[in-house]
Amino acid sequence: MADKHIKYEDNPQSIKYYVKRYFLAHREFYKGKKVVDFPAGNGVTSRILKEIGAEPIPLDLFPEYFRVEGLECQQSNIREGIPLEDHSADALVCQEGIEHFSDQYMALQEFSRVLKMGGTLLLTTPNYSNLRSRLSYLLMESERFNSIMPPNELDSIWMSQQHLTHEVYFGHIFLIGIQKLRVLAKLSGFRIKECHFTRYRPTSLFLLPFLYPFIYFSNWWTYKKNMRKNKDYDLATKKAVYGEIFRLAVDPKILIGGHLMVEFIKEKEAHDVNQDLRSQHHGFGLT
Repeated sequence: MADKHIKYEDNPQSIKYYVKRYFLAHREFYKGKKVVDFPAGNGVTSRILKEIGAEPIPLDLFPEYFRVEGLECQQSNIREGIPLEDHSADALVCQEGIEHFSDQYMALQEFSRVLKMGGTLLLTTPNYSNLRSRLSYLLMESERFNSIMPPNELDSIWMSQQHLTHEVYFGHIFLIGIQKLRVLAKLSGFRIKECHFTRYRPTSLFLLPFLYPFIYFSNWWTYKKNMRKNKDYDLATKKAVYGEIFRLAVDPKILIGGHLMVEFIKEKEAHDVNQDLRSQHHGFGLT
């Protein structure tokens, strides 16, 4: 097992390498903090959290694969809710999990529920916003063109063990890009603190100089158009929201990055967010 830990957590090709670097760099902040690790997998991140003095709370749909001495992983199915009290955790790390969840909005609402106000959500997922992924979707609706078939019932069932649970662990059926991830997190009470760069994809880096002028101009034009068109909000609100969307859309680090590694801060309760929402459709024609 030790060799397996070394293979992934110290390999720059693996997202575990960058998650480990993040926690080591912020060890003083996380010392003594209760940190939910969901999905915990075999426990690499929980072990790192324990080593830096945090209090890891490992959860996973298949806890029998968790192997960390001195820690116990609790069975958790996101569709049934996280088995923790409201506001009971200081931080939550969701490493390579969101792309497997069929209801990502509900998952983020659960993350918000268990986190204290001001708590940190560190979320990683394959980068569906980089240029290689966009080209792959254009050509094949696949995660990687000329390599992987589009999501299907043969390749996208990663684990189905009916003797353990009736839930199916899907593969990358629900890949999510930065813009959709941002709005679902925002609707759950989170704001983006930082998008951490991990490593670049060579194909995306190659495409960047050819496509970037078109990407920038298209997003800039749409930004300006919507700043003029939307009369329901004041100028400062539109600048804050549309401006963040624009910056994410033209960020070269996102366009070439292999993974999204986003650090969120909980700034509101989800039910308070709902109170501030405005309907774009008024009754759908009903009187």
